Amino acid sequence: METTQTTHEWRATADEIWAILRDVGRKQEETAQQIKETEKQMKETDKRVGEISNRFGDMVEHMVIPNLLIKFAELGFTFTKANRTVIEDREHNIFTEVDALLENGDKVMAVEIKTKPGIGDIDGHIKRMGKLRAYADLHNDRRVYLGAVAGVVFNKSEKTYALKKGLYVIEPSGDTFNITPPTGSYYPHEW
Repeated sequence: METTQTTHEWRATADEIWAILRDVGRKQEETAQQIKETEKQMKETDKRVGEISNRFGDMVEHMVIPNLLIKFAELGFTFTKANRTVIEDREHNIFTEVDALLENGDKVMAVEIKTKPGIGDIDGHIKRMGKLRAYADLHNDRRVYLGAVAGVVFNKSEKTYALKKGLYVIEPSGDTFNITPPTGSYYPHEW
């Protein structure tokens, strides 16, 4: 009788263990499903944030570009046209995009527009300037190329870095924006 009771206890205990394991398995499946759903929601959120950021960038470009000619004229530059430019030169492997390219017969000012420019954005624009110069040389364009970085929010360290690299800095000021040229111990870099 004691053996039968022990066997029944073991079966009851085994049944309880199996029930607990099945419950754990269900919870693991539910958790895995929740993780998948969370990852899906995070991807959707990232996509929406990217779209908003792109729209905001487009808005900034449309607000800044029309006034760039006027503001640079105040610094003594007479640019006759401003446009967004994409270069795709497969033969020479030169691919780049410029948010605003201001031009005249002697000079070209390539402006990169960011919401909050970082060091990487500034370094990226310097590389872009090299590509623009290489492309210009291939087409016998001997104009002087200059660079500028525009930002809605410019941290002091990034602003100083851009100026040290010879770039003009464009940032908001009241209802409009100011352009800070690299002056003093800094000088405009020419490409």
